[in-house]
Amino acid sequence: AILDHWCDFCVEISRRVLQDVEADFAQIWEDMAYNKGSLIPPSCFRRFMTPYYRRLTRFLRENGVDVIMVDCDGDVDQLIPLFIEAGVNGIYPLEARCNMDPVKLREKYGKSLILGGGIDKFALVKGPKAIEKELTNKLPDLIPQGGYIPTVDHRVPPEVPFANYRYYVQLKTELIKEAAQA
Repeated sequence: AILDHWCDFCVEISRRVLQDVEADFAQIWEDMAYNKGSLIPPSCFRRFMTPYYRRLTRFLRENGVDVIMVDCDGDVDQLIPLFIEAGVNGIYPLEARCNMDPVKLREKYGKSLILGGGIDKFALVKGPKAIEKELTNKLPDLIPQGGYIPTVDHRVPPEVPFANYRYYVQLKTELIKEAAQA
């Protein structure tokens, strides 16, 4: 009953919004994983959540929303196939410390899954060499393929010096431009 009500609510709110707004994408917030994996067994997701996800994602697609992304922290490796099965085609923030490597995920799922994040936020704390290593190990492979949004894997920690953040943004911009021209 709870999931029925929640899905009805999400569909109705989306219906009202989509009457007046042409949406580029929809975002579902679903923090249901931690650094060791899913907080619920995949069988529970499939049984209790997949039907409602399908109903919502079908409604969104029927109303012109082709990109449906889930914000789910932690190690979501077990959940990604279920999200895809339920109509989701994007996942973020891909937390590096939880082994959510966008390069490996791209190899596993191809371009059918939009990826966001995966840049270890703690590299920004360590400084330019760590930032360079983190970005050069990911961006040159992923950017030319498309379907990847290069961002830190969650909020930028407060201990990141502004100079490091500026270096991150400048280097990321250069690498994106280079990769886009390749």
